Amino acid sequence: MTIDLISDTVTKPTQGMLDSMMSAKVGDDVFKMDPTVNALQEKAAKMFGMEAALFFPSGTMANQTAIKLHTQPGDKLFCDKYAHVYNYEGGGAAFNSGVTCKLIDGNRGMFTAEQLQDAVVGRSDIHVPYSRLLCIENTTNKGGGACWDFSELEKLNKICKENSLAFHLDGARLFNALVAKNESPKQYGALFDTISICLSKGLGAPIGSILLGSKDHIEKALRIRKLLGGAMRQVGFLAAAGLYALDNHIERLVEDHRKAKEIGNILESISYVTRVEPIETNIIIFYVDEKIGDTNFIDKMAAKHILLTPMGEGKIRIVTHLDYTNEMHEILLKELKNF
Repeated sequence: MTIDLISDTVTKPTQGMLDSMMSAKVGDDVFKMDPTVNALQEKAAKMFGMEAALFFPSGTMANQTAIKLHTQPGDKLFCDKYAHVYNYEGGGAAFNSGVTCKLIDGNRGMFTAEQLQDAVVGRSDIHVPYSRLLCIENTTNKGGGACWDFSELEKLNKICKENSLAFHLDGARLFNALVAKNESPKQYGALFDTISICLSKGLGAPIGSILLGSKDHIEKALRIRKLLGGAMRQVGFLAAAGLYALDNHIERLVEDHRKAKEIGNILESISYVTRVEPIETNIIIFYVDEKIGDTNFIDKMAAKHILLTPMGEGKIRIVTHLDYTNEMHEILLKELKNF
């Protein structure tokens, strides 16, 4: 048995999801004629109280489309130094949109309204880029699944409005945050100009993300998606998995969060673990003694068929998910104790 905890993207479709995929009604989505894609987009938009939505093959493409929507070449976007749009999207903000990133030195991927205010204030002359966009990530990946405080997001929204900044949410694991904080999608839909949500992480779909926004934004996003090579044909087979995930896999995220916290409790009691980041959702980030080393630890666990991933700076990441069973959980806890 292999226990794969590299990411929550490693899951396989459940039988119910497969059945939905195989029975999906499909059409040519390039002509907006795939009924299942249309149903998914309408459902997501309604869920968040936003005007429209668009299905994408990946979260990176959805985020990059949002950046291009809100900026022009030479503009500046603000994000945390840990942000996915800066660290893990291949330099796409520069390559696709020609924008520069102003990095904010936050805590676990989150910064304060005061920090944003300080970053925004500055010269408005020909020597500096136009400030156009704020991107935040919830939950934060490199921050260990941390959840933003909603009142802080409201303060950020106010600063954006005062400074003519668009406000984009990289909500790759937003549903983890909603479940953990007992918040609603409509709260977020009312706050952001655009939101990307991922269906292939905690929700267990094999592929797909959704970009939400105004009708005008999504109409423009349709063209950008085409330019990026993201136009798809009979993609309703995959959209059906997303529909199933939204209907069946949100509430169960509580189980992933519970297991993550149990893993964290064990790690905190082990002498070779030097630090465990606070755990709010399904991501655990921890550090081991320098004598053991993160690479050595990961290799030795892999030899026991337990797969973990390095996050740089000595960080080791564990991510719980839909396919991480109770049996796997007990084996992992035992191996951690006996390492």
